[in-house]
Amino acid sequence: MAVDAADARAAEPARAKRKRRRPIDWRQVTSHLILIAGAAFLIAPLWVAFMSSTHSAETLFREGLQLWIGDHFWETYSAVMFETGGVTKNSTALTMLWNSTVLGLGFAVGKIVISMMAAYAIVYFRFPLAEFFFWMIFLTLLLPLEVRIVPSYEVVAKLGMLNSYTGLIVPLIASATGTFFFRQFYKSVPDELLEAARLDGAGTVRFFIDILVPLSRTMIAAIFIIMFVVGWNQYLWPLIMTTDDQLYTIVIGIKQAYQILSEGGELPQFQEAFALTILAILPPVAVVIVFQRWFVKGLLESEK
Repeated sequence: MAVDAADARAAEPARAKRKRRRPIDWRQVTSHLILIAGAAFLIAPLWVAFMSSTHSAETLFREGLQLWIGDHFWETYSAVMFETGGVTKNSTALTMLWNSTVLGLGFAVGKIVISMMAAYAIVYFRFPLAEFFFWMIFLTLLLPLEVRIVPSYEVVAKLGMLNSYTGLIVPLIASATGTFFFRQFYKSVPDELLEAARLDGAGTVRFFIDILVPLSRTMIAAIFIIMFVVGWNQYLWPLIMTTDDQLYTIVIGIKQAYQILSEGGELPQFQEAFALTILAILPPVAVVIVFQRWFVKGLLESEK
């Protein structure tokens, strides 16, 4: 009897453990499988491009796209980054990456500054037709860049800003999207905060710089990511604004690289074109990774 009692006590933890086991949630499993399949679908082209960029032109011409790493990684990427000729023509990838970085940062910072000041004026200053002007700004979202590119180019040309960073950035820094998001965020700030700032003797400029700007950090991060990626991916405007190879962005470089390859002639340097594509992806991905948490938090706060 004592033995049976001991066996029963030993079996109790096992039975309790089996009771604690939850049934498989097939909906959750299905959701994860769908996410994994979607991620694999998006990553697969990048994987093939990166692996193919590490092989020689002869290998790609003879065997096609590659799925595993080759032994020409440093040779290919150093040639694209630091040497002219091939698919990069008269400008290296390092120069084009710098131009794209300047355009992306100027694009993002300029839009954030202009949008914050416009939203601040609309929300905190009482002037006639404030809402009307806001909706007029918002309606500019219906006008894509292609619609206003000719008059914008004419203005920039008359001001002598062609082939310059100023001409690339300044005409595009007005943002209806950024103004809308900052307006929604400022409307969620309690009025008591403004009253307290006034009691402490804070003027309009100090209230904006010392209170609203720190409160807007997450929103600034969210808008920064969006605008940086938009500026980085600009193609038509930089193509029209620049005729100097030293001011070409990486997106223009990619287009020219594949255009050169399609013209035929010598053995196509597809590995260099793939390497240029991979290099163009890295800075936006780095920005998204660094500001990811603030990006999500900023978008959630804009909905309050």
